[in-house]
Amino acid sequence: MLVLTRSRNQSIRVGHDISILVIGVKGNQVRLGIEAPRNVTIDREEIHTLKQRDVSVQSAAGKKRSTPSAP
Repeated sequence: MLVLTRSRNQSIRVGHDISILVIGVKGNQVRLGIEAPRNVTIDREEIHTLKQRDVSVQSAAGKKRSTPSAP
């Protein structure tokens, strides 16, 4: 893992087309602004985890439905 130190109004580049700007720091919270192409999905970690669970549940449900029933 790369660890960087940035102050308010400083940014980090990821590749050629993603920019992460430190907008502010208040206590133990950091506000970030992220500029990225529309085809790049950006989620908070907890939202990403929920989405992955939903995909797994839907995939498991689809497998159950597609299994042929015994005669």
